[in-house]
Amino acid sequence: MSAPASMPDWYQQGLPHIWLPYSQMKTASAPLAAQNTHGSHITLTDERTLVDGVAAWWTACHGYNHPYIRQAVTKQLETMPHVMFGGMVHEPALRLASRLCALLPGDLERVFFTDSGSVAVEVAMKMAIQYRLNKGEHQRTKMLAFRGGYHGDTLATMAVCDPEEGMHHLYGSALAEHVIAPLPVDETSTRAFMDLLARYAHELAGIIMEPLVQGAGGMLFHAPQVLRTVRAAADQHDVLLILDEIFTGFGRTGTLFACEQAGITPDIITLSKALTGGTMALAATVARRHVFEAFWADNPDHALMHGPTFMANPLACACANASLDLFEAEPRLEQVAAVNALMTEALEPCRTLPGVRDVRTLGAIGVVELDRIANPDALRQQLIAHGAWIRPFRNIVYLTPAFTISEQDLLFLCRTIHTVLAA
Repeated sequence: MSAPASMPDWYQQGLPHIWLPYSQMKTASAPLAAQNTHGSHITLTDERTLVDGVAAWWTACHGYNHPYIRQAVTKQLETMPHVMFGGMVHEPALRLASRLCALLPGDLERVFFTDSGSVAVEVAMKMAIQYRLNKGEHQRTKMLAFRGGYHGDTLATMAVCDPEEGMHHLYGSALAEHVIAPLPVDETSTRAFMDLLARYAHELAGIIMEPLVQGAGGMLFHAPQVLRTVRAAADQHDVLLILDEIFTGFGRTGTLFACEQAGITPDIITLSKALTGGTMALAATVARRHVFEAFWADNPDHALMHGPTFMANPLACACANASLDLFEAEPRLEQVAAVNALMTEALEPCRTLPGVRDVRTLGAIGVVELDRIANPDALRQQLIAHGAWIRPFRNIVYLTPAFTISEQDLLFLCRTIHTVLAA
């Protein structure tokens, strides 16, 4: 990967020293140089403007540079950018924790803040395992996860991603072994899931799953009934249920949280991505009362021994509080419904194109699934050439736009997908 001669000095000097995500640095196309963002637009240093179809990896639900969030960051920056959260608390974090617990279902009432989704899932796994250890059940240290699932890139989370189809299969021999089951979407897969659960329940600390959508696994959708099936099975075998709502939380599937559509409450839930409106890094792991009570003891060894340096960063918490204000003051879920209706109609013509296997939408998620994509990087470059920032992966071209995207921009994205795939 080399820098084009026309790029600015900072690009030329810095590119030889950067390691980009999910990229074979030797063969990948040179990255774009972003200069500024606004709404659903990214302006590059060469003055081209792209319409962002993926909202900064599914985070910028209110669009880029929302003035209300920017104002909240500025105000917090002037008073307290950061303070350690060990033995000390502050208003933005405590106000955010109480607001999250009021929005979440059931008795999800204890919030542990981290600074990334992967770490939030690691904390959830540690909670589930130590929940058992604190009860003296030392054999229950495994997780049950699902094929097609993705929960992060850190070492523990890789172990609960799909072991064969996932991007982490190369690490198989280095990862802890967990139980990987088929998602119970029909009679056959439900029977297989229930058999595995019954066989390994005495070793399991928890079940972890993405509700309604397996995101990085290929934007694979499943019905709310699947969540109810898993919740009932977890209760039957006394296994904690962890829902990874890092992607699905905060309106992406059409409700504030995906689990609402099934009417269930997980024992632990993880949140990130749109938590701050895509402005700063922040994540949260929220536990129900009975989970927290297993750690409430005179024994210091029963405490949760985890503490990221920047956990509950005041700037990030201020962003998240401002984002929740916007969900209260502006019609975000109605906007999600409008985005869904438009994408459903505008992506449908892709269904008749050669090589297209399926077209599907859920909330503010639109997917065109192909038989295969031979070169996702080349396809991405074609989309960029048309003025769209869309990142195909696996065998899908997908949209996860800001909820505030204009009808004109959304139609442009849908039509660009059709144009490029038809070419």
